[in-house]
Amino acid sequence: MSESVFRHLNRVELVGRVSALPQSRTLPSGDEVVSIRIIVDRSAAARRRSKQLVDTFECSAWTVRLRRRVARLSPGDVVQVHGTLRRQFSRGAAGPISRVTVDLTSVTTLESARR
Repeated sequence: MSESVFRHLNRVELVGRVSALPQSRTLPSGDEVVSIRIIVDRSAAARRRSKQLVDTFECSAWTVRLRRRVARLSPGDVVQVHGTLRRQFSRGAAGPISRVTVDLTSVTTLESARR
């Protein structure tokens, strides 16, 4: 069996606007997380295939530095985020639930809605 020359890569970059106030929660494990939803406009090519104009992504900040930065964001702020995709499973009333989130590694505010 030969060694693969391909490296696996999980890297995400999004630029979009914050849709609502950040949400802070403490998990049963004691870990804290601050989450935001980012709305990203779809490209012209994607809009030709679908009537949907935007995509919404949930992003989670786990480190103290990122939690503080994300907690200061406001709805309408335009941000650039970097992170990794995570698939999470849970059980709901109708059975297993799967969702994909972005675990943030950096957040930059490009335009503040507070102007």
